[in-house]
Amino acid sequence: MADDLQDMIEQLKLERGILRDGGYGRSVRTPTKAERLFRDSVTCLNVGQEVQRHPCTDCLLWEFVPDEHQEEDIPCHHIPLNSDHETIAALEDRGDREAAEKALLVWLDSTILRLEKELAERIPPPSR
Repeated sequence: MADDLQDMIEQLKLERGILRDGGYGRSVRTPTKAERLFRDSVTCLNVGQEVQRHPCTDCLLWEFVPDEHQEEDIPCHHIPLNSDHETIAALEDRGDREAAEKALLVWLDSTILRLEKELAERIPPPSR
């Protein structure tokens, strides 16, 4: 279980790095198409696929998707990002991509910290 948690932390850190480095800017191949947060990331099981080939249930983000949104086209866009329960979907529907990216970054930071703390509690310190 600790390995799974460590893998999740590493994937979330990768996603955070992508977001911080501007990885969701316009693609050179498709400059008129906006990149979709999470979905167009290398951390997505279906990145680069027009048709979903892998079920979202296999994704590390699945456990964060509320039950009532698990049937959405992009379920991870419905993860509550803050105490106001704002989501990528809601913020982008309002046309506020910048706010969506900022909220996602804050969510990634807080989730990584929480999971690292959980992992540290699971793994006993080395004996001396």
